[in-house]
Amino acid sequence: MPTADISAAAPVPVDDSSQRRWAEMLGSLTALLPDGSRRVLVDGPADQASLFASRLGQRLTGEQRTRRVRVTLDAGEGSDVAIFLRTAPGGRHSPVYRKDGDDQDARDRREHEERADIVIDLHDTSWPVIRRVAVPLAARGPWYLTETRAFFACRAATWDAKFGDDLPAYCAAVAEAGISHSGVVFDVGCGTGRALPPLRQAVGPAGTVIALDVTPEMLDAARPAAQLAGASLVIADARALPFADGSADAIFAAGLVSHLPDTAAGLRELGRVTRPGGLLVLFHPSGRAALAARHGHSLSPDEPLAEGPLRGFTAASGWRLTAYDDAPHRFFAVARRQ
Repeated sequence: MPTADISAAAPVPVDDSSQRRWAEMLGSLTALLPDGSRRVLVDGPADQASLFASRLGQRLTGEQRTRRVRVTLDAGEGSDVAIFLRTAPGGRHSPVYRKDGDDQDARDRREHEERADIVIDLHDTSWPVIRRVAVPLAARGPWYLTETRAFFACRAATWDAKFGDDLPAYCAAVAEAGISHSGVVFDVGCGTGRALPPLRQAVGPAGTVIALDVTPEMLDAARPAAQLAGASLVIADARALPFADGSADAIFAAGLVSHLPDTAAGLRELGRVTRPGGLLVLFHPSGRAALAARHGHSLSPDEPLAEGPLRGFTAASGWRLTAYDDAPHRFFAVARRQ
């Protein structure tokens, strides 16, 4: 098998914050790699695959004391670049690979991501992020908090400049959802707080609006909207909310589900803090097809927000799906707590 010289990898950027991000990402990644082999897709420039291989090899070599680890970059035929991990003497090789998006269609890209145990976003080589982890590995290590915060922290300041014109869509979704007046509503994964003014209007002055996000920078960006709406800001992980059972009359979650590593577990936690008969409103200001096209993906009937899987996930976690609309201009679904 022909191999590239990973010692010739491009140097890691010398900026201190970038160095810390690389170290943090590699720490999260190695914690996800148990004995045995795992397939990792590195999504980014093909000429940077050797950079990833080199850095991962150095990290693994430094951490392993009881087992051998070898990282090899394969520059063989076609557009695949494969990196192999051997995590035990005589262990089976499994590819840690990337596929160059210039030469494949969206279906190929989605299929490769679905086959991967872990997906690394290396489009910005100074700020690598673990973008996806397969459910069987999702509970391993601290990766979810560190990587989610890394992804959103650097985007918080410019988020509304890019997406601020979505506010009318948020207002329409909240108005249509039927959230109870004078109730308690949690905006889980609130981002920059675009839903907070319409949520305040829905519950009225006697109601309670609480905005939660796991990324401090997003909560800082949400502060003006929260002050305007009289909403409280709470830093919290959607997978373990700091509230008692049945605390909320409604949950509003815009773009949250696609970022949860385990959809069923996430919906169960949202159900735990919602009273019987309460609402779950899932929303995105773009439909699934438009969002997939924006990211160069194709739609799959097996995605968590596809109607069939979402009905299954909600039913299994104590919700009953009562509305589902995946239009070109928005995604909108409502479930009621059983």
